Formats: sequence, structure tokens, C-alpha cells
Amino acid sequence: MAQYFIIHAENPQARLIQQAAQLIQQGGVVACPTDSSYALVCSMEYKDAQTRIRRLRGVDDEHPFTLICRDLAEIGTYAKVNNSQFRLLKALTPGAYTFLLEASREVPRRLQHPKRSTIGLRVPKHIVVQALLEALDMPLLSMTLQLPHDEIPMSVGWEIRETLEHQVDAVIDSDILHVGATTVLDLTQDPPELVRAGVAPWPV
Repeated sequence: MAQYFIIHAENPQARLIQQAAQLIQQGGVVACPTDSSYALVCSMEYKDAQTRIRRLRGVDDEHPFTLICRDLAEIGTYAKVNNSQFRLLKALTPGAYTFLLEASREVPRRLQHPKRSTIGLRVPKHIVVQALLEALDMPLLSMTLQLPHDEIPMSVGWEIRETLEHQVDAVIDSDILHVGATTVLDLTQDPPELVRAGVAPWPV
């Protein structure tokens, strides 16, 4: 049965953050709030956890994960970023955006787009996610928590617990800023292209 952590959205309890981080470090799957709905998150190091997330989502091996990073420096470790891309990233992070960039050698091939060698990355604004990233000292792999037959992502902690209590290792219940998807920008194109309109505005 999943552990259930009720964490304050503005002043996260360090003890609970550490417990959730430990589960992820041990290969667990956690339902976690972000600034755009809930996500299923795990470590890059555990293929079994990644397989569990794909199974929960009802997607195949080609459906991409997003890498949740703490800041621009961490994005620079896992993606190749030029000067113009950096300026846009600096203007839009943290926030409810996902950026498609060319993956660096730090990203395993199985996590890259099979044809384009790209990876989706984001720096969320949510304090709980930021605290979790600090505790882990590494990025998180994520997919939006939208189950196969649902039209919108899940956004209520206790409902997620009731639905997935035997399928995830923990649920972090905390307030979220928006219900919906991130805005996806393809920064490998010049000028950048809007791939998906989401809760964050298209930067004009």
C-alpha cells in the first residue's frame, strides 16, 4: 500500500520530503504535485520503475519521459544549450513549460526520442518538487498522471491515493497551481515552435 504524505505547499516538512526521496532512491514510483497537475516520478537509474510508470499510463516504450531539473545548470548537464536557447530558458524558468532540446551524453539512449535524440526538460516552480529535487541531488523522470481512460490529469491527492494505492509507492498530497498540461516548446527549431499549448502562456 502506498505511503501518503500530506506536505505543506509553501513550507514543506523536511522529514516527509526525505522519506519520499528515500523511496525514489530505492527505485520507487511516487505521485507528486507539480505546477501543472500531478506527475508520476521516479529515478533515471531504475528501468523497472520506468516500466511501471508506462504501464500505469498505458503507453508504449516510445512515449517520452520528461526530465524534471532543479535549475538551468542542471538542464545544461542533460541537454545541449546554445546562447539563444539559454536566454529563452532563463526567461521562462521556473514555470509550467517543457522544453525539447538535444540530449547530452548524460541521458541514456532509452530516454531520448528514438529518431531525433531529443529530451523533454522542465524546471517547475512548485516548492515541494524543488525540495524533493534538492533532497535527491539529481533530476526526476516524470510523466503527467493521466490514466488511460481519463480526459484530464489527476489533481487531487486523496483521490490519487484511493485509485493508485496498490500501484505506486507513495502519494504526496499538496496544493497545485494549475490543472492541465505544461506548454511544450521545441527549442531545436529556429525560431522555437509551440508543440502543445498548456497552462503557461506562449512567449511572444
